[in-house]
Formats: sequence, structure tokens, C-alpha cells
Amino acid sequence: MAARPPPRSCDTFVALPPAAAGGRVVFGKNSDRPRDEVQEVLHCPAAQHPPGAALQCTYIEIEQVPHTHAVVLSRPSWLWGAEMGANEHGVCIGNEAVWGRDEVCDDEALLGMDLVRLGLERADTAEKALTVIVDLLEKYGQGGNCMESHMAFTYHNSFLIADRKEAWVLETSGKYWAAEKVEGGVRNISNQLSITTKIDRQHPELKEYAKSKGWWDGEKEFDFAATYSYVNTARMTTSRGRYCEGYKLLNKHKGSITSETMMEILRDKESGINMEGGFMTTGSMVSVLPQEPNLPCIHFFTGTPDPARSVFKPFIFVPNVTQLLKTTSPTFGHDDPVKKQPRFQSKPDRRHELYKKHESAAVAMEAMKDEGKEMLQKIQMLEKSKINEMESILQNGCLDTNQVVNLFSQCVEEELKIYSS
Repeated sequence: MAARPPPRSCDTFVALPPAAAGGRVVFGKNSDRPRDEVQEVLHCPAAQHPPGAALQCTYIEIEQVPHTHAVVLSRPSWLWGAEMGANEHGVCIGNEAVWGRDEVCDDEALLGMDLVRLGLERADTAEKALTVIVDLLEKYGQGGNCMESHMAFTYHNSFLIADRKEAWVLETSGKYWAAEKVEGGVRNISNQLSITTKIDRQHPELKEYAKSKGWWDGEKEFDFAATYSYVNTARMTTSRGRYCEGYKLLNKHKGSITSETMMEILRDKESGINMEGGFMTTGSMVSVLPQEPNLPCIHFFTGTPDPARSVFKPFIFVPNVTQLLKTTSPTFGHDDPVKKQPRFQSKPDRRHELYKKHESAAVAMEAMKDEGKEMLQKIQMLEKSKINEMESILQNGCLDTNQVVNLFSQCVEEELKIYSS
């Protein structure tokens, strides 16, 4: 088996009332990936599918379902699945790479990122999405290279799944899994197993398998993270590391967490949550899920690396959403090196228009000379104006669907204008 790089992952957060302000659920995620990987933001409308239809995921084909929900996704542009996203019913999912005692399977199966998209396309609540994911895990397994490279980078997956009412943490090891329901307060996941003794749903053979491997004696209280990995669960929230840092940042703002608070957390470089280096934050997402069903859920995506120098742009599900052309990467059909065997023999240019313009603008912003400072101020003002606009929609409950169809695309145009000025 190819040696795997040291654990690098993402961070996903959720705050529920009373920790979140205004009776809303707030969800956020940073996607930390190889620094040259392009992340795109795309919208897929709801669709009907004929009986017996097949679905090609990143590596394998599976059975399609009769109906798929509309989704908005942030994904590495070379694969089918997604790092994070939301659907028209206010379900949000983000996933993390995790490692444990069980070997990771190199065989091509469903990627954790495929499972994120499948959960969003097939479920209208957080718990139903959990069921979709574990059923597919049982049927098809998880595995395959998670990086656009001939170097193998494989891992097990954990997921944070939220809707307007509740959230679930789902953590896996091969086909085995445990899930914890989050009904209030805050919760985060990073690149380690974190479910301990509060297990609300589990694989039917979870404990038996651990006993058969000699990881658990069947006597002491069953602790999933301690049993299936090498995590010292007693020190999990006090030791240094991104899981602990994220936990501290969420708790610092407990009671008043808004979309802006979540963006601030995702931009935090000192904690390592806004990651820099060979792996960096290549895309970010924040969602606001009001508990009142008549109010729209609002999903913000950057579509560009480094949230500290990016704009969180709002998206709302309405019929006939304008296609997100400027954040969608070019496609290469059957000539795509990902689809050819052996895979990953070359890397095409997958940069979308926003990515290209942001790439040169980010250099200026990093130098922080006058021009860069001014550009950073302008994008911050653009973002602030969009946040205020969204707050006004949530306060007044008034939604002009004719304007909302262009909401995300219009914001991208405004951002591009700043980079070109």
C-alpha cells in the first residue's frame, strides 16, 4: 500500500439555538486540499430519473434513484462528489478525512465526497441523509484516491449533517460507523474521530467487530473514538490541534453565533483553521438555516482559496436559478485524465473565471501595498453589503424571486469587477 501523507483535513462547524443567534442554525466549513487544486461552485437542479437508471460517481457506477433534489455544491473540480454543499430542503453536509486503527481501503469505491453529494441529492432531512450515506456505505463501500495525483491519498470519512432543526455527526471506519445527534449548542469535527460514549445510532456490528479485533473488552463503557482510533478522548478538547482550537472558538462566541461569526472562525489563521502551506483552505461555505419554515435558507460560498482574501457570496434556492458559469470549471469529457486508465497521468487546467481573476488579485492583496489594501477593503465592503441584504430578507420575510435567481452570479460579477479595476 502506498504511504499516505500525514493527516490533513478540513474543519466543519455547527451552532444551534441557543448557541446561535436569532433562532437559526449556522453551519460552516473550510475545505483544506492540495494548494493547486481548483474548487468550483455549481448548482444542479432537481431531476426525475427513469427506472433502472445508472449513476456514474467519481470512480464507480451505482443505481440512480427516481428523484434527486436540487443541490448547490463546492467541490474539487476533477471529481463527481463534493466537499460541502446544501440542498433545496435546507440540508447541509461537510465531510472530513479521518484515520484510525482500521486500514484504509485503496480499492476504488465511493469517495466520502461522493457520499456528501448523494446524501444531499437523496434526502430532505439531516437524519435521512445520514441513513442514505450509511446504506450506500454498506452496499458499495468507501475507497479510492482522494487526490488528483498518482500518489495515493486515501482515508475514512466523518460527516457533519445539519438541517433547520438538528444536526448529526457521522463517523466511519471502513463500513463501520457511529452517529451522534446534536440538538442544541455547538459541535465541530476535524481530522480525528470525536464521537465518544454518546452514540445515538450505530452499525449493528460496531461493538462486536471491535471485540473481535481486541480493541474493546466488552466490559468498560464503549467509547467509539478511543476504540476505533488512537485518540485520547479525555484530552480531546484541551490538547492543541485544530479540533480543539475550533471547539474553543465556537464556545467563545456561544449564544451569539451568526453567519459573520462563522466566517470569522473560518478565516482564523492562528488556529490553523484557515490553513496555509502545501495543503490550504481552497474553498469555504457558511449556511444560515432559519427554524421558521417560511424563511429561506441562505448559503454563502467563496469558490476561491483563503477565506481571509475571499468573498462569501450568497445563494438561495428558487426555481430557474441562473447557471453559475463563472465559478464552474471547464469539462473534458472522456478525455479527462481522471476518467482514463491509468488515471492521473496529466493535469488539465481546471481554473474557472473567478479562480483565475482571484489568483492574480490575491498576490496583490498579500503584498498589502496600497492597491492590495484597497482591493481587500472593497471585497470586504461587498461581502458586508450582501450579508446585510440577506439579514433584511430574514427579518422581513420578503423574497423577490426574480432578483434571487441571479443572486450568486451577480455577486460574482461584482467581485470580478473589483479584481479588474
